[in-house]
Amino acid sequence: MMLSASVLNDTAFHPATFVLLGIPGMQDQHVWIAIPFCSMYILALVGNGTILYIIITDRALHEPMYLFLCLLSITDLVLCSTTLPKMLAIFWLSSHVISYHGCLTQMFFVHAVFATESAVLLAMAFDRYVAICRPLHYTSILNAIVIGKIGLACVMRGLLFVFPFVILIERLPFCGHHIIAHTYCEHMGIAKLACASIKPNTIYGLTVALSVTGMDVVLIATSYILILQAVLRLPSKDAQFRAFSTCGAHICVILVFYIPAFFSFFTHRFGHHVPPQVHIILANLYLLVPPVLNPLVYGINTKQIRLRIFDFFIKRR
Repeated sequence: MMLSASVLNDTAFHPATFVLLGIPGMQDQHVWIAIPFCSMYILALVGNGTILYIIITDRALHEPMYLFLCLLSITDLVLCSTTLPKMLAIFWLSSHVISYHGCLTQMFFVHAVFATESAVLLAMAFDRYVAICRPLHYTSILNAIVIGKIGLACVMRGLLFVFPFVILIERLPFCGHHIIAHTYCEHMGIAKLACASIKPNTIYGLTVALSVTGMDVVLIATSYILILQAVLRLPSKDAQFRAFSTCGAHICVILVFYIPAFFSFFTHRFGHHVPPQVHIILANLYLLVPPVLNPLVYGINTKQIRLRIFDFFIKRR
């Protein structure tokens, strides 16, 4: 009897499972909404997988820029794979249930990998800054040891800043509330189900978003401003045009990554009048669109990668 009471109390504090509704109000369209999401997911897998294969198998591409691109592709694959398979299962198989610990694991990887990708984008912006503004010191500044340390720092930073999210969720009682109006588990989406104050969750979430991710945005913007200033000093108009087109494409992809993400973060705290359908669709797009676009903008748009891909398909014929 005592054991039974203990189990009931534990279940009331932390539910055994959560139910992911998907997109509230659009359940009838789930089957059709899943088609473009699935198509984008396949494109992300093929694009990033191709970039990884080309860089890993070609030793001539084992240079700083391509190693950072390799790290970005790995991050992209993990980022979209943390949510899309479960989302497709919800939309096509009505598999709405996820275990409590499975939900926390998904939440951890969503936020940790997002923070890691943000750091990788900052590292890539720094790489381009050194290549264009300090070309004579490029190989000495970004040697193999430094690149390894930067990559490790990107991953560790994401893990360290996001792990407290798990602790903050674990301390919350849920009083039987277990229905999440979303397609995946994220920190504030889970915290809002609690029957206790979530002020620490809100404060820490905003602190991480502004001080960590926000600082990345500021530093990336600073890098590209310095790059553009250096480009304007180039004597050749053709070189200026190529540099501007490349930087413009990079900036567009970066904006696609950050704007929906910040919209999602702040909607949880302040956007009470934002329709949930808009919030959830944008919350999915910031995890899916960058993995689709990054191989095109950073990879195929690069001459050396494009030539390797062309040679690869020619040999296959």
